Amino acid sequence: MKAYRASILRFDTDREPRHSAIFEKDGLLVVGPDFQGTQVVQAVGPYEDVKRKFPEVPVEHLPGRIIAPGFVDLHIHYPQTNVIGSPAEGLLPWLENYTFPEEKRFAAAEYSQQAAAFFIAEMLRNGVTTALAFATSHPESVNALFNEALRHRLRLITGLCLMDRHAPADLLNRAAHDCARDATEQSLLDSEVLIQKWHGKGRLGYAITPRFAPTCSPAQLSGAGELAAKYPDVWIQSHVAENKDEIAWARQLFPDSRSYLSTYADFGLMRERAMYAHCIHFDDEDRILMAETKTAAAVCPTSNLFLGSGFFDYVAADRAGFSYGLASDVGGGTSFSPFHTMLAAYYVGREGQTKPGLSLSPQQLWWQHTAGAASALGLDGRKGGPAVGNLLPGYEADFVVLNPQATPLLAFRTGNSNSLDELLFAMIVLGDDRLVEKTVIS
Repeated sequence: MKAYRASILRFDTDREPRHSAIFEKDGLLVVGPDFQGTQVVQAVGPYEDVKRKFPEVPVEHLPGRIIAPGFVDLHIHYPQTNVIGSPAEGLLPWLENYTFPEEKRFAAAEYSQQAAAFFIAEMLRNGVTTALAFATSHPESVNALFNEALRHRLRLITGLCLMDRHAPADLLNRAAHDCARDATEQSLLDSEVLIQKWHGKGRLGYAITPRFAPTCSPAQLSGAGELAAKYPDVWIQSHVAENKDEIAWARQLFPDSRSYLSTYADFGLMRERAMYAHCIHFDDEDRILMAETKTAAAVCPTSNLFLGSGFFDYVAADRAGFSYGLASDVGGGTSFSPFHTMLAAYYVGREGQTKPGLSLSPQQLWWQHTAGAASALGLDGRKGGPAVGNLLPGYEADFVVLNPQATPLLAFRTGNSNSLDELLFAMIVLGDDRLVEKTVIS
């Protein structure tokens, strides 16, 4: 076992997120192996109290530093790292001009490997310790990302991107095969092989991944739903209601569904462990469907602002009662930094709400990218499963060491903070990768 002495930020799961943070100015975090050998939090609290109970455990003292839960990113595209910051008029032109040409390169195992290594290093450098990520339609891209995550013990969930129409021919799921078998059938067979190879290996999880309804045939969505029923402990991820042109396209292709979101429900793709990115242009029935099926939303504020897609409605989401958390959505999103994402979420909370002028508290913003995001993924210890995104006894010991003096302006502002909210908000507004001194994986 080992202990770390510093200021410690964690969250009370019984409190409302706006006021859920617990902050120990002089705290002690004790970590050690559970019965499976995973490093978990053994104890946390005021230094004097915890040290008295663990007098023999060696302590690493980190004066002036803050230990906080590792960040959880609910939606990120590893193949889009090389096109981050590319100019476009909106979502669909951005996909056509930048995303699809770049994703073609992931048919090569070596390119996938190099991209995966850079991607995971960048996430860890920014303090992200759990991620739900998109790969491409090439099995090579999935294997490369899982291999790299396994090497770093990152908790990572990904899967083969399903798309069998309305995309460049060499990106459709048939690209890696000789077409002796039907492309749609092959994509589902490939997905099942990858589930059996990777799901539950180390800290890895598989996600059944239709890119979005317009690029999937009804047969492919139906097959994805059958896989989801066969493997109820895997995740599901896709996109929905991000852009009005995309919505009109989906409604044209699936006219029998009540809404774009309902298309996924019609094919058995809404349930616990299902995560849909964006969820902007919803009506009340959509939000009720999210809540009733226990489906969660990945809120992607930097990408929504960058592409002009719209604003996630926090007030309406809370009224309906469905889960959500924050996501970078790199490369439509503009930064790997959780601090940039939290700041963008604050802007979104001030605009486009059914309650004008909503102000998301610093504690709620931080919760959305840690404990709240983990809960949306089902990784909060419910039903005896693993727990991440918080620093409570039994949680996996993934954490970041933050240096609030990392830049002159940060040091000046955080040194003059008069409350926890002021301290947290100063780091959200002024922070970036320089604030993250070290990322520790359990």
